[in-house]
Amino acid sequence: MTLIERQFRERIVLVGVVSWPRTLDEVEASLDELSLLVDTAGADEVARVVQSRESPDPATYIGRGKAEELHQLCLQFDADTVVFDDELSPAQQRNLEKLLGRTAIDRTAVILDIFAQNARTEEGRAQVELALLRYRLPRLRGRGTSLSQQAGGIGTRGPGETQLEVDRRRIMRRISKLEVDLRELESTRKTQRRSRRRGALRAVSLVGYTNAGKSTLLNRLTAADVLVENRLFATLDPRTRRLELPGGETVLCSDTVGFVRKLPHQLVEAFHSTLEVVADADLLVHVVDASAHDPEAQMAAVRTVLAEIEADRVPELFCFNKADLAPDAAKRLLVAHPGSVACSGLTGQGTGDLLSLLAERLREHDTTVELAVPYERGDVLAALHRAGEVVEQRDAGEVIVVRARLDEAGRRRFASFARPGRPATSAAREPTAAEPAPARPAGERG
Repeated sequence: MTLIERQFRERIVLVGVVSWPRTLDEVEASLDELSLLVDTAGADEVARVVQSRESPDPATYIGRGKAEELHQLCLQFDADTVVFDDELSPAQQRNLEKLLGRTAIDRTAVILDIFAQNARTEEGRAQVELALLRYRLPRLRGRGTSLSQQAGGIGTRGPGETQLEVDRRRIMRRISKLEVDLRELESTRKTQRRSRRRGALRAVSLVGYTNAGKSTLLNRLTAADVLVENRLFATLDPRTRRLELPGGETVLCSDTVGFVRKLPHQLVEAFHSTLEVVADADLLVHVVDASAHDPEAQMAAVRTVLAEIEADRVPELFCFNKADLAPDAAKRLLVAHPGSVACSGLTGQGTGDLLSLLAERLREHDTTVELAVPYERGDVLAALHRAGEVVEQRDAGEVIVVRARLDEAGRRRFASFARPGRPATSAAREPTAAEPAPARPAGERG
């Protein structure tokens, strides 16, 4: 960034409140993240204020006395805007702007601004605009009856519809139009998902905190060549690519929007159709930045959003990314979370282990079936290798006998080739050809 560009960036003062049960360290960590959000939005932090209160002031959030001190601080640093770490009510925002003499916004407004800058597709722009309008609607401000529209005729003279009411009605009409458009786009997306399901391809979604390296990991695993930037919320629209697993089967791997602490509810609602790719997945790969200051807090924030979109029921695999930057931290996280994997999407370190564990987790609910495929049906053999894992293949006179691990959709697809009198067995209990499978240790996850 050039010196000229830096000179024209907004100057921001950050404000946080310590109140039970939040501690000072938690508030400082939240303000550090808010500083990164402000930088991503195109502004610079010049000062920050942290206040301890039993509870936020209902009129000004920080109290009138503290607001006067904040006003003097803004004058000292020539700040353009004050950003509060928690969401302000419309009344608090109006009162603060009167006292401070400058714009007062909250974390939600900053996140919405970043999303507006990064939206690229038609659906992404519509979702962001809908979230912005829902956020701004209760914050509309008018000037009494100074802009009212006069009506003519007996009984209709006097203040008519104010400009505020006109603006509110326009926004409501635009919200209704966007909701209709998004429902149509959601219908198209559902049709695409049904088509993929008919192809018997299972779905894996990469989820995680923003800037955890999900797009880099998708590029490493699938050669997707999607946009990668070292900034928050660089990815808004889901990207789906085919991923070949070590056993030969193919799955669909989707990169999704990153999450963050206090993700605005308006965004979760507006991006509901986009986030359905997460709720409909067969497995979630929870990508965690191992080099982050507090990865456990980021994991908790992601799980909060997953619960909000009803995706917390989907099986989850922890992947501690950026292990090349923080190998010791990655090892500690592996110990704390058994059954996880550490890797680096940038260097490729550990991605082989990730693919193997991914295939193993997807096969947990597969069932081994025995099929009789005619010699002339080479297309069926090829499809079996794509749909599941072929455990054994041998000649048996006029047919080829194939034992394969398949999910429910695969079993339905190849049901006509099933050998009579050969019941399917669970893949978790399937013995090898040479010896029976060893007993699973007590407490080990299936």
